[in-house]
Amino acid sequence: MTAGGNCSTPAVVSDSLLVPDTEHRGLVSALPPMPRAFAMLARFDRPIGWWLLFWPCAWGVLLAGGEARWGLILWMLAGSIAMRGAGCVYNDIVDADLDRKVARTAKRPVASGFVSPKAAWIWLLALCCVGLVVLFQLRPKAQLVALGSVALVAAYPFMKRITWWPQAWLGMVFTWGALVGWVEIRSDHLEVLAALYLGSIAWCIGYDTIYAIQDREDDALVGIRSSALRMGTHVRGGVAGFYTMAVAFWALAFWMLRHDWVAMVGLVPVALHLAFQVLTLDPEDGDNALARFRSNRDLGLVMALACWVVGNAGII
Repeated sequence: MTAGGNCSTPAVVSDSLLVPDTEHRGLVSALPPMPRAFAMLARFDRPIGWWLLFWPCAWGVLLAGGEARWGLILWMLAGSIAMRGAGCVYNDIVDADLDRKVARTAKRPVASGFVSPKAAWIWLLALCCVGLVVLFQLRPKAQLVALGSVALVAAYPFMKRITWWPQAWLGMVFTWGALVGWVEIRSDHLEVLAALYLGSIAWCIGYDTIYAIQDREDDALVGIRSSALRMGTHVRGGVAGFYTMAVAFWALAFWMLRHDWVAMVGLVPVALHLAFQVLTLDPEDGDNALARFRSNRDLGLVMALACWVVGNAGII
């Protein structure tokens, strides 16, 4: 199951597998070397990813009026954890050669050689099986919508090689859950869903641009493209622009559902949170950028509460 790395020296293995943005270092380090490697391969040490994948699912359910479907929301959380993990494993298999050239990713299990590609594929299939169980909890129409994301997910790792805007592709992939959540609850008012989805894509482009700030120097050296590099010295203004687009589309979704300006009040905390990120962002400080990126976990909750209020009051 390994290719390189010595399991007889767990302290060395622990240090070699930890990466700069690892959370819960004590918990991860307590695992035996091999389980630790697979946990990190699926990014279980960094829960921010599954929260960012989950929140649009919850938004779709709550804005569609599914506030009583807490079981569904929990299933979607489980699916987000599993499928985010599967996506990360697939990404690491495809990007192993590139990851070795970037300081922040060189220690990832596949790139470092601690986990073999074959073992990574087996782990990927296991995670997909969990996702399949979640898929079966949905009605057929929502299942078809969920399966529609497969091609986008498969193509994503290659986007950084062919476009300066891989964050836009990630936006389509990582916010697809909004479509699934809405269609599971209802199939009408697709214009509301479209606005919610477009706003979510803009939000994802914004926060992933902030995340990409950490890698700008290494990315430029190895030929990886990103919106952070494309924006250059205007990265803060670019993020502000995408966040503004996000709030505008979400406001449109709320308006089309409820036709009441009071519904816009729910977006005030959302807008303030995003404005805080932009105003306090230091593009020259990787730690600052990482903290602003992670704060979108809280933004997701604030937006979920807004969707719950408007969706509960705005069924038409």
